[in-house]
Amino acid sequence: MEKSCGVVLLNSNKVLLLQHPDTTTSGHWDFPKGHVEKGEDELQTALRELKEETGIDNVKIIDDFNHLISYNLLRGGDTILKEVVFFLGITNQEKVSISSEHQNYAWLQYESAYERLTYDNAKKTLKKAFDFHKNLQI
Repeated sequence: MEKSCGVVLLNSNKVLLLQHPDTTTSGHWDFPKGHVEKGEDELQTALRELKEETGIDNVKIIDDFNHLISYNLLRGGDTILKEVVFFLGITNQEKVSISSEHQNYAWLQYESAYERLTYDNAKKTLKKAFDFHKNLQI
């Protein structure tokens, strides 16, 4: 099993999406996330990956939001179970410096972000995060 952690990052009423290159020319759109490194807990991983992939380090993590997704991926003919834990973060930092792992980024309103996300599990994560945030009255 592989484990990654990431952040659904909000700025006002927009969410940050990253475009990951893949076998298609358009790539796929998802949230900042990455593999857990030795000695890190899930939140440390999510914050490190956010900083590495976007340059954003001014973020407030919202307590009590933690969303786990799992899926199978094919690598070298093997099927691998992957789990990703997402946290919900808020920032006022708009400037993004994407890493070499990505080809583009976008700050999008909910509806546009929902449409742009490539995978259904990411769309469900976005909906859960937005619903949670809406009920906080921040």
